Amino acid sequence: MRLLQSFFAKTFAHGIHPPTSKGQTDHLAIRRMPFSPRMMVPLSQHIGAPAKVLVHKGQEVVRGEPIARAEGFMSVPMHAPVTGIVEGIELMPTARGPKSEAIIINTYQAADQQVLYGADYEWQNASTEELIQQIQNTGMVGLGGAGFPSHVKMQVPEDHVIDTLVVNGCECEPYLTTDHRLMLEKTDSLILGIRIALRISGAQRAIIGIEDNKMDAVETIRERLTEDDPVSVGVVKTKYPQGSEKLLITALLDREVPSGGHSYHVGVVVNNVATLALIGELLPKQQGLIERVVTIAGPGVTKPGNYLVPMGTPLRFALEYAGYFGDISRLILGGPMMGNTVASLDVPMTKTVSGILVLEQTHDSGKQKTYPCIQCSRCLDACPINLNPSQLGRLAAKRQYEVMADQFHLNDCFECGSCSYVCPSNIPLVQYFRIAKSVNRERVAA
Repeated sequence: MRLLQSFFAKTFAHGIHPPTSKGQTDHLAIRRMPFSPRMMVPLSQHIGAPAKVLVHKGQEVVRGEPIARAEGFMSVPMHAPVTGIVEGIELMPTARGPKSEAIIINTYQAADQQVLYGADYEWQNASTEELIQQIQNTGMVGLGGAGFPSHVKMQVPEDHVIDTLVVNGCECEPYLTTDHRLMLEKTDSLILGIRIALRISGAQRAIIGIEDNKMDAVETIRERLTEDDPVSVGVVKTKYPQGSEKLLITALLDREVPSGGHSYHVGVVVNNVATLALIGELLPKQQGLIERVVTIAGPGVTKPGNYLVPMGTPLRFALEYAGYFGDISRLILGGPMMGNTVASLDVPMTKTVSGILVLEQTHDSGKQKTYPCIQCSRCLDACPINLNPSQLGRLAAKRQYEVMADQFHLNDCFECGSCSYVCPSNIPLVQYFRIAKSVNRERVAA
């Protein structure tokens, strides 16, 4: 039966098949990570304006209490991940490099994992506007890695009608298994979160897209659904980058989001399973996002697993708990395809971190020698959105960044890294594209 489902599973054109490398953690249940003695909660863990501080040095805070408010609609609040004393508000290092303002909390030694802030909320009788406000109050952002405020994404422009909610359960990045475990262990919260999102969007149906290497999750969710349920599960092929929003819409619905467009242009809203599972868990209790599941894996850790990590936990503390004492140059935050290396262990875990990978030196593509392009066309065959990475790479080498955007659709690239992965010359194409986009943004801003 599983072979038949896999055979008929939907997908998109092109893409690649890197080793999934999920066997280290996909069978391991979610485990809580203990509190670090010192927590660092950045005020900017999302796309948009940083949150505004509500606390002061020396103030006592309890776990779950709001400690920073949203600064406008394109922002989210922050909540205390632990009960303790505010040590101060300081500039602290971040995984992205520049320092960012953060609230430092010294954890009470006797503090437990109980959330001490919140109240029951009857969401069924709330208006769409009230539900959007409540989602903002949770501090929820897209947990797939982008960090876009969830309440903003759910507020669809008035001139567009949504008929389908697509729920992204693909988790196509190698090593990462957090979404897989959430679908198995937080199934009821996920379905509740989907029903809340259906209510907000006005969509008549929801489809959960899951790759065919997670059939246990498919079966677990289907067991909770009735025949006339507006929620269903769609099985898609295991292929990278199947979890890309636009590609998943194509695979499940055979709709193509136009160049430069958004999912709502084709009547769809897309949310990650982790995002909706936590909305289903937090919104009915009016609680904030203070922890998330993170996969810690790779050959460099002795206790790999899926850990429930409080936001603000120092990376050094999380890694030592997972049994790592090695070279930081091998660390990646996120997945190996789209994640970023980190230069310091003294950065905090944030809402956008889905994984910590400790890889062998052979995985470090930055150590490989680069050769000239041999025009083999492998990058064209791999690109899921039919760009010409080879041509873009040549233009990047000549610094013709505006031509890349105006004539060769650079901005459609979502930096999946498929082109770099298949390139026999080891040309870091995706890095070239990131630089080009950054330069173009600076030009526009100037």
